[in-house]
Order: sequence, then structure tokens, then C-alpha cells
Amino acid sequence: MTVHRFEELRVYQQARALTNDVYRLTRSSAFARDFGLVDQIRRAAVSVMSNIAEGFERGTSNELVQFLYIAKGSCGEVRAQLTIACDQGYINARESERMTGECRLVSAMLNRFIEYLKDSRFTGLKHKRSGRDPALAAMEEQCRVLDELAAERRRRNAATENR
Repeated sequence: MTVHRFEELRVYQQARALTNDVYRLTRSSAFARDFGLVDQIRRAAVSVMSNIAEGFERGTSNELVQFLYIAKGSCGEVRAQLTIACDQGYINARESERMTGECRLVSAMLNRFIEYLKDSRFTGLKHKRSGRDPALAAMEEQCRVLDELAAERRRRNAATENR
């Protein structure tokens, strides 16, 4: 599978799921009344998705890596804000751990994608040559591996929740 749009990236799809969970979580009555924290955590979650998209659309691997690092930082912000929400009693420890696990998964996916891009010869879609680009094929393989990692993480989370 060739990745032509950022929406096709597994890490983007996982970041989208995280953002949707943050919005769902912040709609609960106690949490929703803390306007400052709700705004902060939502902005941080949206930033993860947005920076993946912006970096991809820039068209060069160097810019993509830069924006992936920003996305990774925003993912850390979400984790910190989840800790605050738990400390304030807006969410319970189990929900905090589940959401923190989602954040760690996205961070790990971002980190692997960054490392792949730094080690590859892929220069970005802006510089794509005609014909089959071997670096693009390697990037597709990386997406496949990230997809497997996400599926494994979901299985672990489901097994943990069923205990």
C-alpha cells in the first residue's frame, strides 16, 4: 500500500482515536466544568493530529520529522494533563491508566516513525522520483509494522480490562 495522504498513516489514525477519547472524556460533568484544563487537554490532543498532518503535507522528510517531534511533545502534554484530571478526581485511576496507555502507544509509534525517517533515504513526497521509490516502499513497511504494534497494544489493553 502506498501512502498518499496523511489520513492513511496508522499513527495519524491512532492519534485521531486518542483525540476522540479525550473529547469524550472531557464531556463528563465534573471534568467539563474545569474550562481551563478541558481547553488545554483538547488543544494538546488536537495538536498531535495536526502536527502529523502538517508535517506530512510539507512534503519533505526533514520537515515531517520536525513536526512528528512536536506531535510527540503534545502527546506528553496530554499525559501530564490526564494526571492532573486524575488528581482532581475528574477521572478514576483506571481511566487515567487506559488513556495514558493510548498516549504511550501514539508516542511509541511517533518515535519509531521518526527513527525510520532519520535512517532512511526517503527525502519526502516533494522530491519523489518517477517509478517505484524504494524508500517509499520501506515507509510502507514501517506503516505495516506500526499497525501491528497498535493491534498488539489494543489486545493487551483489552486483556488488562478483562481481568
